[in-house]
Amino acid sequence: MGKLIAQRLGLAVVTLAAFSVLIFAGTEILPGDLASAILANNATPENLAALRHQLHLDLPAYVRFWNWASGVAFHADFGTSLASGQPVLDEIIPRLKNTMFLALAAAIVSVPLSVVLGLTAAIKQGSVYDRLVNVVTLMTISVPEYFMGYILITIFAMQLGWFSPISNVTPEMPFFERILYTILPMSTLVLVVVAHMMRMTRASVLAIMASPYIEMAILKGIPKWRIVVQHALPNALAPIISVIAINLAYLITGVVLAEVVFVYPGLGQFMVDSVSKRDMPMVQGCGLIFAAAYIMLNMIADVLAIMTNPRLRHPR
Repeated sequence: MGKLIAQRLGLAVVTLAAFSVLIFAGTEILPGDLASAILANNATPENLAALRHQLHLDLPAYVRFWNWASGVAFHADFGTSLASGQPVLDEIIPRLKNTMFLALAAAIVSVPLSVVLGLTAAIKQGSVYDRLVNVVTLMTISVPEYFMGYILITIFAMQLGWFSPISNVTPEMPFFERILYTILPMSTLVLVVVAHMMRMTRASVLAIMASPYIEMAILKGIPKWRIVVQHALPNALAPIISVIAINLAYLITGVVLAEVVFVYPGLGQFMVDSVSKRDMPMVQGCGLIFAAAYIMLNMIADVLAIMTNPRLRHPR
């Protein structure tokens, strides 16, 4: 098992390195000239040349990539923001904390809710409850995340007036007030990820329920809820844990749309603002943080799948 985990870790490092190349290349091919955009009306040839030299834009792209990547890897130096003049990491950390708070709040609600809904739907397979849960989750999967956010704003902010349509949280906010301002973006994320996790939980449990030893337990007269909880669920944990970890990875990277819709001061909203300002070091830093979080959580999903699956723990 240790060898498999080491392989997953090595693959994660290689994947992150590949993502860093894509992120840097993506910012390089954006239309327009960065120096001209910064100087605007003051863009004389002399000023342009001086600014390009100051920003190292006169160096070949592969040299600039190496300087950036080596600075991140060996010194945790993401560069300096072109908009504020502050270190990129200092600007990212407060927004990353806000994003982590939102994602963690959504995970705390969505994981147990999806498992409970999936188990109860499997226990009551074919019932009105099972059909209702499947229809509702299919609808939430079909609706785009940003549209779901606007629906929640229209109903709970504009019509009922229960919550603010803008989730403008601040570090000095009391905890419960922060939760209050986070409810709408959190609910948007919960509705999206619960559907995926619930359907996988239900499908995994029902697949195990078709096994011969489960049929034998049913013939012995063991209550169905006990069969599901004590026998089916433990054997269905591997795919359930994997899909939960993958959806948690989505919570970290998929918050961008929710943050933009609710003007939530997280890393996703900050990255969108940085793109509009052509603050390329900030865009690269935000993109790399998102990529690292997604890759790390997917690696955790692989490791948990190995730990919960005897066939993977002891490969032939």
